[in-house]
Amino acid sequence: MAGTPRIAVVTYDPRAEQHKDRDLPVLVDALREAGADAVAVAWDDPGVDWAGFDLALLRSTWDYSWRAGEFTAWAERCAKTTRLANPVGVVRWNADKRYLGQLAEAGVPAVPTRYFAPGDPVALPADGEYVVKPASGAGARYAARYPAGEREAAVRQIERMHAEGFTVMVQPYLSGIDTHGERALQFFGGRLLHASVKGAVLAPGTPYDADKVAHPDLRPWEPTADELAVAERALAAVPGDAELLYARVDLVTGPDGEPCVMELELIEPNLFLGLHPDSLPRVVRAVLAAAG
Repeated sequence: MAGTPRIAVVTYDPRAEQHKDRDLPVLVDALREAGADAVAVAWDDPGVDWAGFDLALLRSTWDYSWRAGEFTAWAERCAKTTRLANPVGVVRWNADKRYLGQLAEAGVPAVPTRYFAPGDPVALPADGEYVVKPASGAGARYAARYPAGEREAAVRQIERMHAEGFTVMVQPYLSGIDTHGERALQFFGGRLLHASVKGAVLAPGTPYDADKVAHPDLRPWEPTADELAVAERALAAVPGDAELLYARVDLVTGPDGEPCVMELELIEPNLFLGLHPDSLPRVVRAVLAAAG
């Protein structure tokens, strides 16, 4: 590697609130200790000269989902001046959760999902619990769980999201989440980095616009061979031939007892480095290699 690599660790601007990414200063410090000129910068800071960096590493741009159009436009501009990881084509594809339908079409086990854009007639399930959430969202924001027959609250939520321009997703609520949790398999540099499991995020009766704990009861997890196989199939189905620096595959147990994809996080997944501190050196090495 010639010279000192300049790395932008891209995050969000918390403004007056406390920053929610606890891994951010840890990662920046580790990159600096490894010889990089690393700095945390907000993606929407108009004063940043992205051309001055060898790598713009997307980390905790956790406000992007409410400004998806603005964010993808920024990613396009940034990618024209420096290397963006993950690549802008991946960012554009992953910013809209309609990718779940594409994964299913490619034969990847995924949570069955129906999508309703503003103006579309909406059909809600006649039986079983179901989940309503936006196709562009993160941290369970604007997501809620409903029992069969409770249409009024679900319809109000959908009307609110449609009024704000969101495409709505409707999925069956998989009860395996309550018993087996949601497993997150984290990949970095093309290899499994570590895995975690968390409890159910959506409690019955919680309003869609209430704040939620994004990662309740988080703990380390040893993925099964079947979970690893499904995760690898999901990553192999990402369109194009762009190399992924990082990825997180969130899995739940389907009605058949087998793992299926809940989400494929290719933009700003929480790395959970605080839970897996031994993973930090591998992350640093992979980031430095990407900046070289």
